[in-house]
Amino acid sequence: MEHDGPFDGSWSYRSFRNDPDLSTEFNALRFGAGTLELATPEFGRLAGSLGGEGWRLELAGGYSYGNPFTLRFQGSGQIGGELWVYDYLGYLIPLWPSGVDQRSAIAGSVIRTVPHSGGQAKAGFVASFIAVRQS
Repeated sequence: MEHDGPFDGSWSYRSFRNDPDLSTEFNALRFGAGTLELATPEFGRLAGSLGGEGWRLELAGGYSYGNPFTLRFQGSGQIGGELWVYDYLGYLIPLWPSGVDQRSAIAGSVIRTVPHSGGQAKAGFVASFIAVRQS
């Protein structure tokens, strides 16, 4: 797949609870997983979607060149009759000059901007994420 910009394309997205307890089971750290579809319709602008089975957020935001490249976007959508809104800040991880079997990756942070699930999912919850380019 040819990419027009550093973020264009499909990415495997995983987010994790920021739990410092090393005895926490790895699967208990999972916050979310899905496919991140990103496009850069014009310089500095970012659009796309993030979703999995039964949910999808529409994304809008921007990116900037630098060391590292930075992207910031908001995802929102109606899921199960509720509005979900999350904000994302990520960085394109530089490739190692002598790396083997590398894939482009984004690492960052996500915050729940609007509460949902009857108040059980509170606004302000923060998790970390990684996204790995699929092809």
